[in-house]
Formats: sequence, C-alpha cells, structure tokens
Amino acid sequence: MNKIRIATRKSPLALVQANLVAARAREVLGVETELVTVVTTGDRQAQWSLEVQGGKGLFTGELEQLLLRGEADIAVHSTKDLPGAMTAGLAVAGYLPRADPHDVLVRRVGVAALRLIATASPRRRLQSAIHFPEARHTEIRGNVDTRLRKTAAGLADATILAAAGLARLGIAGWPGLEFEAFALDRMVPAVGQGAIAVQCRAGEGGRFAAALDPATSRRVDLERALQTLLGGGCHTAFAAHATEETLYIFHESIGVRVLPLAPDDFDAPTKVARRILSQLRLIND
Repeated sequence: MNKIRIATRKSPLALVQANLVAARAREVLGVETELVTVVTTGDRQAQWSLEVQGGKGLFTGELEQLLLRGEADIAVHSTKDLPGAMTAGLAVAGYLPRADPHDVLVRRVGVAALRLIATASPRRRLQSAIHFPEARHTEIRGNVDTRLRKTAAGLADATILAAAGLARLGIAGWPGLEFEAFALDRMVPAVGQGAIAVQCRAGEGGRFAAALDPATSRRVDLERALQTLLGGGCHTAFAAHATEETLYIFHESIGVRVLPLAPDDFDAPTKVARRILSQLRLIND
C-alpha cells in the first residue's frame, strides 16, 4: 500500500476533513495520498429540503460508489452524514479523534428575542423550540460561510452550527453575529457529531486501523447502534451522544434524557442500545 486514494466531497469543510485524514495517513502509515473529489446529490440539489428529501445518503452515495468501483481506497465523511445501515460491501474502518461535539447558537448581535431560526435539522428544530418556543423555523442551505453570511444579513435571527465544523474552518466569530455553545443536555448532538469517519470496503479496515482512534470508535459505535435500531436519518428528530460515563439522548417522543453508562456498556453496543431503547419504550424488546 504505497498510496491511499481518498474520496471526498468538494465543499470547503469536506476538503479540510479529507486533508486531516490524509495527513494522519502519511504520518502514521507512511503512505502517499491522493484526493478524489466528487459533487454529491446533496451538494447539487441545494434547493432541496433535506427533511423532505431525506438527507441521509444524499451526501455519501457518490463517495460510496467510488469505493465499490475501486476508484478510491477510503471515503471521508462527517459521521453524522452516514446512514445507520451501512451499504452492502462497505464498512467504517474507524474515526479520527473526535473534536468538540457541541452545537453552537449563532445569533445576530442585538436581537434579544429570537423569532426566526434557520435550521434544516428536525433534531435542532425541535430541541431549539424547547428553549425558544416563540420562534419559527426556516432553512438556509449552503456551506458554513453562506449560512453565516445570510444570517448576518437578516434572513434569520439565528442559526445553529456544529462547533467542530466552525473550528476546522478556523471560524471563531463573524461580523454582526455572536456565538454561544449549547450544553449537551440542552441540545443533544447528532450521532457521531464532531467525528470524521473513514469508510472502506468490507474486510479492508485493518489496513487503516493504526491511523484511527479506538476511543472515538468506542463511543460512536454505541451512538450508531442506537441510530441503526431506530432507523434514524436526517428526517428523524433523534440524537445521541456518549461520553465515557454519560449518554445523552433526544427523541421527538420523549424529549431529552441523560443516562449513566458503565465501562462495559461499550463492549456490546448493539445489545446495550437495544436495552436502552427498550427501557425508554422507543422500541419493542
């Protein structure tokens, strides 16, 4: 393995994430890297509502096809874009160390009462409605810069973005906007938020394991097991975030729950996920 071909979207954030994976592969595995860029359906159809169309797969399908055709060796995704059920013939090799998982409320300076919040995410919309019950919601599609620029211009009073994405793009502030991170129990992050996933063909994960982070896999595997059992996607108001000792869950039918985790809960993620969802009456045991 002298070179790794890395499939990635062309968006600014996707390219930053792919280059982080490439740098890690060069450093740890001692290989050359090459980016194979593609424009996904979700990128092309910027006018689509992700909730109506079903966002899961819109940003990953074309990358997965490059893997299946042998035109790339790995694909790099924001983990929260990955469907719970993996495409046949593919697997998640692992993740880079997870960055800040929090969501950030980005609001226009001087706006005391939020009346219009821009977010395409049912998860964010329903959780923000708990804290801002008078606010209506709208969508602003586009990359992070676009959403910040349009919010600052007055198309909305606020938007909600991932802290990890802002940090990776080097954005600590924006003229006319103020940033405030939500606590984990006020806005439960999306499954895998803050983690960069490395996807490969089934059976090839061992080639890349040394460059990936077992601690992040340990926690994200539990989150994704919950997602898979519920069949969740971008159109579902569900969220889960695991730390070593605590599981934060949001579901549209039960609200936010904070549950303790034991060290051995991570050893059998599917079994534990089934137990937790049964206790919460989200699935039938």
